[in-house]
Amino acid sequence: MNRIDRYTSWLFWGYFIGGLLVFLTIFTAVDAMSTMVNYKNVAPSALLNYYLYSFPEIISKLLPVACLMGTILTLSNMNKANELVALFASGMSLIRITTPILVWVLMISAVGYWATDKVLPKATKEKNYILYYDLKKEPHRFSTIKTDKIWYRSKNSIFNIQTLNAKGDGAQGLTMYFFSDEWDLVQMITARQVIIRGAQWLLENGTVTVFSKDSSFPLTSHFQTKSIVMAEDSKDLQSAGQTADMMSQKELEHFIKKNKEAGLDTVAYEVDYHSKISFAFAGLVMCLLGIPFSVGRARSGGTMLNVGICLALVFAYYVFYSSGITLGQHGTLPPVMAAWVPNIVMIGVGLVLLKRLKR
Repeated sequence: MNRIDRYTSWLFWGYFIGGLLVFLTIFTAVDAMSTMVNYKNVAPSALLNYYLYSFPEIISKLLPVACLMGTILTLSNMNKANELVALFASGMSLIRITTPILVWVLMISAVGYWATDKVLPKATKEKNYILYYDLKKEPHRFSTIKTDKIWYRSKNSIFNIQTLNAKGDGAQGLTMYFFSDEWDLVQMITARQVIIRGAQWLLENGTVTVFSKDSSFPLTSHFQTKSIVMAEDSKDLQSAGQTADMMSQKELEHFIKKNKEAGLDTVAYEVDYHSKISFAFAGLVMCLLGIPFSVGRARSGGTMLNVGICLALVFAYYVFYSSGITLGQHGTLPPVMAAWVPNIVMIGVGLVLLKRLKR
């Protein structure tokens, strides 16, 4: 990096960190006020822990905005001080001037994606636990949120669970179907409660029904408790009690594969899988959109006008991006297209605007 690159980088990092802190403070303050109004008599320690575990998700959403803010304010101030004019006169193109910024944004996107993939799922679980136990004071809802009607296949067995808790170690409403190698139904087990300890399952208050070729009628017996050993891959069921934001990319990919093998609809999860990757590059997309506006503007207008442009670009991108995700989840667009088309289109718009500048 030469002196100009270092100067541009320092400007960008200053505005990036400042913008991230400002947006993080505003968002947290507004949300905290709303939370305190909606949930009375919440212990300060619970509220503090709730937002500590919320920060990874908030920061992951604000990183693209901070990247755009850093890019626009850096170039706008260089333009206002005639520094860009001097650089253009020395033979440097706009692409060359903004190269260090784009490299930093790309690195921020990659590090942000890695960090959120490792940290966000665990933080989301803890945040939801505090939300239902300490804020809403409805712990029974924590065990059933978004876990209704789960189907799973493990070798020669298929089972259905009505509700699975978020930790994946307890379930209610179990129905299991066991098949022979010829896929003839040979046994059915039901249970009201299940305690899951890896491959070891403890069933409570249920029935066992045996189907035999030698008998025209199935034989049913009741039990209070029954212990069964499941196949080793039944441990994967623990991820079924989690939404996509509570799973890492690897866990989500494995979850999609297992459910596809069982013939289940995984479109929504596939959209989430691809959108996690595409959103990681939202900062780069927004920066390519912001560069033409920050350079092409006249020197008048001031910082507030540039901030307004920044917010308008963020709003436009999020509307387009959210629309694509919604269309994908409803099956209108393939998952890959739903996640990536907004990025590709917005990058195309940014490149066209850059070309029109002729700098």
